[in-house]
Amino acid sequence: MSETIEWRVTPGLTDYESAIAEMEARAAAVTAGDAGELVWLLEHPPVYTGGTSADPAELLDPRFPVVKTGRGGRFTYHGPGQRIGYLVLDLDARGHDIRHFICSLEGWLIAALGEIGIAAFRAPGRVGIWTRLADGQEAKIGAIGVRVRRWVTMHGFAINLSPDLAHFGGIVPCGLPDFAVTSAAALGKPSEFATFDAALSATFPAFLERLTAAA
Repeated sequence: MSETIEWRVTPGLTDYESAIAEMEARAAAVTAGDAGELVWLLEHPPVYTGGTSADPAELLDPRFPVVKTGRGGRFTYHGPGQRIGYLVLDLDARGHDIRHFICSLEGWLIAALGEIGIAAFRAPGRVGIWTRLADGQEAKIGAIGVRVRRWVTMHGFAINLSPDLAHFGGIVPCGLPDFAVTSAAALGKPSEFATFDAALSATFPAFLERLTAAA
């Protein structure tokens, strides 16, 4: 089934709002049966985005454009050096289970990070993908925010490969002020897009198998 899903990698920086418009159009086409599913990997210029639970008090320094978006979650940062993944997938034939979809997505990202030598994990009560710094402190390396409309998914994930971590200082990332944000580069691990994209591709079939098993 993975062979029927378009896997698109867009080089360079893609404007956030233009990408969202294209993603939403593709989702509508999938719903109508006029297009196939999509995994879209890209990179954005610096931007802060606020999800449906965003608290204005957590926007500390709007040094970059701020965009409201329909995904779940609070404020996050996107920028160069961060791998963004937009997932336009049809859950209509995959069990109608949004929680299972998110859990499966977390598992996919954890597996992909493991491929590049990063031990990542879920943290109970905290959204996103986590790892440990050299001193044992837990730090966030990936964000997840999704929206589901008529059982077709939109938005997806952001994994920090080599972004400027200081840019997260303009917000309270995902509403969690007591935890650091880290990246593959900061951990001394491979941070090239091609390397991580290959890890995503290698672990994607297991993600899709788990997702489809819910049907």
